[in-house]
Order: sequence, then C-alpha cells, then structure tokens
Amino acid sequence: MSVPTQARAAAYQQSQILTASPAQLVVMLYDGARRFLYQAATAMRAGDRATTEQRLRRAEDIISELHATLDHERGGEIAPRLEAIYVFCKAELIRSRLDKDADRIDFVREQLTELREAWAQLAGA
Repeated sequence: MSVPTQARAAAYQQSQILTASPAQLVVMLYDGARRFLYQAATAMRAGDRATTEQRLRRAEDIISELHATLDHERGGEIAPRLEAIYVFCKAELIRSRLDKDADRIDFVREQLTELREAWAQLAGA
C-alpha cells in the first residue's frame, strides 16, 4: 500500500469512528478483537510466539475496554452478564497461552462474534 493510499485509508477509518454511534463503536471494537484473535490463533498454530503474544494482547486490550466501559447503572441486567462474559473470555485467553491451545482462542472469537451480531442489530448495521 503506498503512502497516499495508507493516508486515505487512515482518514476514512478516522471519519468512520468520529461519525459512528456508540453501538456502532462497540461493533467496531468487536470486529477488531475478532480480527486480532483470528491472527493470534493462526500465529499460534504456526509456532510464531511473538505474533501470537502481540495479537492476544491487542485483543485483550479491547476486551478490557469493553469491560471498563460497561454502564452498570443504565445497563440493567445486561451489564453484569456482559461483565461475566468478558471476564470468562480473558480467562480463556490466559489458558490458551498456558496450554498453547489455539482452539481456546477460536472459542473466544466465536463468543465475541455472537455478541457482535447482537450489537450490530442494535446499531442497525
């Protein structure tokens, strides 16, 4: 990708973020986490430890952000359920590292995919 093409892509992405609704931003976060988890599982299967670790950290950062931004006052019964899912997902990713188990990463990605679809419906995407 040439520099002007990269700059246009970055500008487009920034425009999407700045004009997105809160629900659309959540969908974007899920998309990012799912992409990093796919990359981490692929790298783990290939034996690429550095890439695996870097991609897992990025996915975990997104899950932590989703967790930190839960609104327990306005979220009703959904907020504690999402919190439990995020805690579970992070624990599974720790286990995946310890066991070198890419299938656990895939499982977490599947869980986030289901949540992403629900948020996409809310966002009208």
